[in-house]
Amino acid sequence: MQRPPPASGVSGFGEVQQRMNARAKGRIRGRHGATIGALACELQRGEGRSTVAPASWVGFGGRGFGVKVVKDLRIAVDIGGTFTDVVLEEGGQRLTRKLLTTPQRPEEAVLDGVRLILGDAGRGFGDVAVFVHGTTLATNAVIERRGARTALIATEGFRDVLDIANESRYDQYDLTIEKPRSLVPRAMRFTVPERLDVHGKVRLALDEAAVRAVAARLAAEGTESVAVAFMHAYVNPAHELRTREILASELPGLKVTLSSEVCPEVREYERTSTAVANAYVQPLMDSYLERMQAALAAGGFTGTIYLVTSGGGLTAIETARRFPVRLIESGPAGGAIFAAQVAARAGERRALSYDMGGTTAKICLIDDYTPHTARLFEVDRAARFLKGSGLPLRIPVIEMVEIGAGGGSIARLDSLKRVTVGPESAGAEPGPACYGRGGRHPAVTDANVVLGTIDPADFAGGTIALDVAAARGALERDVAEGLGLSTEMAAYAVNEMVSENMASAARVHAAERGAAVNQYNLIAFGGGAPLHAARVAEKIGVRRVIVPPNAGVGSAVGFLAAPVSFELVRSRYMRLDVFDAESASQLLAEMSAEATSLVVPGARGMATFERRAAFMRYIGQGHEITVVLPQRPLTADDTASLRAAYERDYAALFERHIPNAAIEILSWSVQVSTEASLPALQTASPATLASVPVGLRAVFDGRSGRTTEVPVYRRDALPPGSTFPGPAIVTEDETSTYVSANFAAHIDASGCIVMDRRDG
Repeated sequence: MQRPPPASGVSGFGEVQQRMNARAKGRIRGRHGATIGALACELQRGEGRSTVAPASWVGFGGRGFGVKVVKDLRIAVDIGGTFTDVVLEEGGQRLTRKLLTTPQRPEEAVLDGVRLILGDAGRGFGDVAVFVHGTTLATNAVIERRGARTALIATEGFRDVLDIANESRYDQYDLTIEKPRSLVPRAMRFTVPERLDVHGKVRLALDEAAVRAVAARLAAEGTESVAVAFMHAYVNPAHELRTREILASELPGLKVTLSSEVCPEVREYERTSTAVANAYVQPLMDSYLERMQAALAAGGFTGTIYLVTSGGGLTAIETARRFPVRLIESGPAGGAIFAAQVAARAGERRALSYDMGGTTAKICLIDDYTPHTARLFEVDRAARFLKGSGLPLRIPVIEMVEIGAGGGSIARLDSLKRVTVGPESAGAEPGPACYGRGGRHPAVTDANVVLGTIDPADFAGGTIALDVAAARGALERDVAEGLGLSTEMAAYAVNEMVSENMASAARVHAAERGAAVNQYNLIAFGGGAPLHAARVAEKIGVRRVIVPPNAGVGSAVGFLAAPVSFELVRSRYMRLDVFDAESASQLLAEMSAEATSLVVPGARGMATFERRAAFMRYIGQGHEITVVLPQRPLTADDTASLRAAYERDYAALFERHIPNAAIEILSWSVQVSTEASLPALQTASPATLASVPVGLRAVFDGRSGRTTEVPVYRRDALPPGSTFPGPAIVTEDETSTYVSANFAAHIDASGCIVMDRRDG
């Protein structure tokens, strides 16, 4: 697009020009155009610097630019294991930054990134209306066992519920399986006499003296957090509530998690596991969010803070501090939302979201522009792809599979001299060997540097100088020498293994959902996915790959599209043939009021919507089907329609229903949310423009064993309609996209790189 000329008499233009001239190596580049004041210019996306991706000729107003400031500025931040992504959005424009994460104090990278991006926009903390935050800190704390010293208080006789679990084996023929390590060692599990029956009736009163005795032991053990999980507390929380009162009086400052608040559902093991996980990460997350909130306020921020939940909704910071377990998958959830937005814009009803960052890769199925969701999630699986091998968390979550396959994943040879990649990651400190920060072992990024798909002189837009010799040395020591391969072939082996890991994850995830993975098209984002997407697509038989704009910070962009929402699930057993409409309606009304109270303060005047559902099954079955309920009080006349809805949904899954079989309702759900809008279908743009490369790069092809010259294109120089064949590399500051020889690419109307599989 031709940029318009600068308007005369623009206040602050000299300052803008000086700032632009001060950027080294063209770190600010023109693209489609945006206005700062009356001046139209755009900051190109970049790691470690700002970028704008405008949707229209709407400009940033800011300090020093003589433009009226409208407080509609939103910032989203995603903390990953390697990089922290920052996105600023206002009026259809986006600026982005990408910085290395600061693991010891994650808020430092966040605040540095926010200050820098606000400075680039000429704005301050006081101009920000909304701050949206997602993080993998809770996940990493669980996986790395860096949470608080946590205890469990259970009903007498149920001390070992975390070890007994559900009495199943995730691999019944393997006699040496490793069970997930509990977050609470057995010595830190305590019991007290109390008992409720399945209806919530007190059979044995709570022994308060025993609770006080446990409190003394907790103090002696230096306990930081405790989970309370009593039998049938989901029906009647009275004993758990009284226990919290006693603990608060005996141990002020102790963090207490009640299972009846975190997960008021049947199934003792899952409820206890969820409560324990919440207690385990609460001190860490609470202190982090408190520091973050204080630092933002000190900078002058007076807007609203939201946290992204694992279910893809936004929640207030106060709620997040109470229920940090709901943030376990917040970062990946943002990526799934981003992919759903891209799918809707491109008209891809079946899409496979592929998010690869520095530490992990995430795969998620999207049907009809909606990510698949679930009510049970496993973290820290002992066996990568086997259900039941992880710690179960019963929370609303966007369903995906996550594996240790990122740019920082470490490659090595196992005892059989097979190349393995991950799950161990070099992270941000020290990072891959090529970062020159002390990393000794080769990572996936090192392999890409040696192969030539990453330009070491322009990585992250030139902000991180990569050491090619260090990358080659690490690969030679840990991979090439043991296999008698050249360094380039060793790098290719690493690349193949990480791609196969992701392809296997995609196949397994699709199979578990009863889907054929080759019937989906791939949407690739994150810093690493565009480099590997073509090869993954070849392995799983996908014919189209889409790399959207802002791919390198996709999860953070997705945060800005998430609705403010909260979902409550409570168990209340009821048979359909003796349906108690009054009791069900009362329960749903109470849940609606509670969910609404958590959403409305953060909705900032936006209209809210409610979705009610019942989890139903035939009597004797072990799993439920979700049936949507009407948004009104239920009556006895609804029995027939509920049966019909259940049988219809059951037949859709299993091709038939069971006539006249008794049906039961196990749990109820109420979700209150602001409206989540999808973008309009984009207008097709004819792919007719031949593209001119900006240069050539030597890339090693492991299949031929040769190094060839591959054309390199700059993404900001490719307008919609541009076409180019593979092999090719498309560079931008956030990431690079590799188009293999089996694909031909074009740029669609929204700026996506679309790779289509060639026939034959």
